[in-house]
Amino acid sequence: MKKVKKILSGLVIVISILILALYIFKKDYLLRAVRITYFNGHSTAFLDDYKYFDTATIQKSNQPQPWPIAKDYNLVKPTERLEKTHQQTGTVAFLIIKNDSIWNENYYDNYSKNSKSNSFSMAKSIVTSALGKAIMDGKIKNLDQKVADFFPEFSKGKSAAMTVGDLASMSSGLEWDEAYYDPFSVTTQAYFDEDLSKIILGLKNNSAPGKAYKYLSGNTQLLAMCIEKATGKPLTEYVSESFWKPMGAESDAFWQTDKKGLVKAFCCIASNARDFARFGKIYLDNGKWNGKQILDSNFVAKSVHPRFKESPQYGYGWWLSEFQNKKVFYMRGHLGQYVIVVPEDNLIIVRLGHHDIKSTNGTPHNVDFYVYLEETYKILQEQSSQSKN
Repeated sequence: MKKVKKILSGLVIVISILILALYIFKKDYLLRAVRITYFNGHSTAFLDDYKYFDTATIQKSNQPQPWPIAKDYNLVKPTERLEKTHQQTGTVAFLIIKNDSIWNENYYDNYSKNSKSNSFSMAKSIVTSALGKAIMDGKIKNLDQKVADFFPEFSKGKSAAMTVGDLASMSSGLEWDEAYYDPFSVTTQAYFDEDLSKIILGLKNNSAPGKAYKYLSGNTQLLAMCIEKATGKPLTEYVSESFWKPMGAESDAFWQTDKKGLVKAFCCIASNARDFARFGKIYLDNGKWNGKQILDSNFVAKSVHPRFKESPQYGYGWWLSEFQNKKVFYMRGHLGQYVIVVPEDNLIIVRLGHHDIKSTNGTPHNVDFYVYLEETYKILQEQSSQSKN
């Protein structure tokens, strides 16, 4: 018994020393990370983790606009390959919208059309939309306005040339480690730390801004902070009044925040497939919603066009690709969250779920991204064929 007590006492001492060390070396965010992630059986952020963080509300519309339901709604079941992929990746929502109506819709794992899940980096497209709106409202001059105009911390050295457009196009040159599974990376720290602003305002430029694409979550966080400074409003309020309400969102959304109330703008909007799809529609319709211009069409066009010829996969806040020689742009988040838009066919695909299938051939686009496109077209073809019979 004495031996057991001695071992337990030793463990308590070791754990106490480790915890003290975390605070001394300013890594105490790891305690929160372990509690939220590992204690819930995960090794990274997960779909429902918004329940464990502080959140701010993006208020829904007082005049909700439900998506029209197509006459042949769900006439065709998902293909065998698509269902297999859903099982493999833990899909919770899959939605096909064509010609502004829902053609096909399926939910899994006890999720429904009203269930919320984490957007992860799809939020980056929404933040960039807010940038376009702030420019349209005259709160930000243009894409070339300097970040230093809002935060003097970036007024010296290479940082002095950095613009809001550089942040939106992932070309800031900021020093940032985009590692989601490394507990010591700045991305992990930003996700769990209680003072996000302090992390962001301490960043330095390790290369000249505006020269090359490099995907960094810190870019979007700093961009959001600039938008809040320019508009004088919390980003949740600005997104609600600029998009969520005018687009007729049916549900409130929750945006994760740090302990001081600053949104984690690089990620983490909890909403549902139908409301996420609205951002696909407004970009599909060149900034219009039901005929009303709520986002400048020139900004939309620029957003879905690559800034750098060497990096054709990214524009301003949106991922870019092609499928069957057709232009595709899409919102994308960790673990395979997608809002995919094919303008030529007036098509929007939304997929939300627990996992993705990474590229193995060097392409910047995931394997599952192409599966969702390929199988959607098979479903639409079969649905069209059956409706004619």
